[in-house]
Amino acid sequence: MADGSLLYHDKVSCPTKFQKFGARTSELQGHVVAGNNCNVVRTRNRQAIKAVLSSEKEGKVSPATNGGLRGKLKKVVLAYSGGLDTSVIVPWLRENYGCEVVCFTANVGQGIKELEGLEEKAKASGACQLVVKDLQEEFVRDFIFPCLRAGAIFERKYLLGTSMARPVIAKAMVDVAKEVGADAVSHGCTGKGNDQVRFELTFFALNPELNVVAPWREWDIQGREDAIEYAKKHNVPVPVTKKSIYSRDRNLWHLSHEGDILEDPANEPKKDMYMMSVDPEDAPNKPEYIEIGIVSGLPVSVNGKELSPASLLAELNEIGGRHGIGRIDMVENRLVGMKSRGVYETPGGTILFAAARELESLTLDRETMQVKDSIALKYAELVYAGRWFDPLRESMDAFMEKITETTTGSVTLKLYKGSVSVTGRKSPYSLYREDISSFESGHIYNQADAAGFIKLYGLPMRVRAMLEKGI
Repeated sequence: MADGSLLYHDKVSCPTKFQKFGARTSELQGHVVAGNNCNVVRTRNRQAIKAVLSSEKEGKVSPATNGGLRGKLKKVVLAYSGGLDTSVIVPWLRENYGCEVVCFTANVGQGIKELEGLEEKAKASGACQLVVKDLQEEFVRDFIFPCLRAGAIFERKYLLGTSMARPVIAKAMVDVAKEVGADAVSHGCTGKGNDQVRFELTFFALNPELNVVAPWREWDIQGREDAIEYAKKHNVPVPVTKKSIYSRDRNLWHLSHEGDILEDPANEPKKDMYMMSVDPEDAPNKPEYIEIGIVSGLPVSVNGKELSPASLLAELNEIGGRHGIGRIDMVENRLVGMKSRGVYETPGGTILFAAARELESLTLDRETMQVKDSIALKYAELVYAGRWFDPLRESMDAFMEKITETTTGSVTLKLYKGSVSVTGRKSPYSLYREDISSFESGHIYNQADAAGFIKLYGLPMRVRAMLEKGI
């Protein structure tokens, strides 16, 4: 076993750090512990293992897994989308935990249609209220732009669209829990994905006293049909929206696609799957040039027009989308250990990454750029793993902010049928000097000096060759 339950030959033992069992039951999800407050009953090793296997087979958990919280919670804030899963979670929480449910919806740019009629749906499902907050500017300013400045890209391709959105939503949930006097938070993430980790690590970091309820790790609902049946049984209006064959997540930064034919990495995505970008083959036959203005590593303008973070990104999404920019197809390593295949559309983000990277070629020296790139890899891993509020990421961000102080200027890009190419870049802090780089003779760089440099720089290679040849 791991994390807190140690299985011995004749008993299940609960280490000291979990003695306050009732207050932090969520930390023990999935473990075999019999009884509350570490009053553990003795059981045979084989019986305990049998209970675990039976639990996994039936999709249920040991009563002790959630028994510490059931009947003790007063109010829960649920991350709510209005879809089938979260609509069912509302009555399930009331039935199993006997608590009030406050639904929370964050507007992170998923589209106005996703927000229509949510209050009626939430209350019809049994929620006492719905809280909606527009987080678009905060999302772009405080989460997306820092990742852009850091150059954070996960596993060579992924621009962290979902990874950045979860902590801003979870942060708002913690705030709402305080506002409404809730003692718990809940989400509809499955036990197989990354999002459960991203939500809960944020909860832990911002308010460790909040209890966490994750229905997908507790209930016996196995799929869509079970959920529909449960909804009908509890008089919950089943969403009538057409069920997509893909699992999608959309926000102002990107749109992800998973499932159906994409589960086989050998299959090419269907042309009609994409929603934010046109097929590059159908994009305009004439290229479009745009200029991105950047101040201290952060975008501030498009074609000379200053815009707020969210407005700037929305405009670039529209421009990039009509040229088929930002389509990524990748197989990634999920935090929970399995590989998954996903297709992402990030038109505006792809443009911004190209611009920021290119401006740094003028403003950062060689050693700084190499160190920045190496740290960016770890930065991306932390964000992907849900450790946004980890002191390590925050320290790395302070480094990124410092070294990009002079990354100010503009970059001109050409967009054409899915490609982004740089045509010009300029900065008042440019380290590029034409009088030094020119092939013409200059006073600062004496070409004759190179002879001595090459002899010293190549000395180790020369000594090795002399040794091999017996010189």
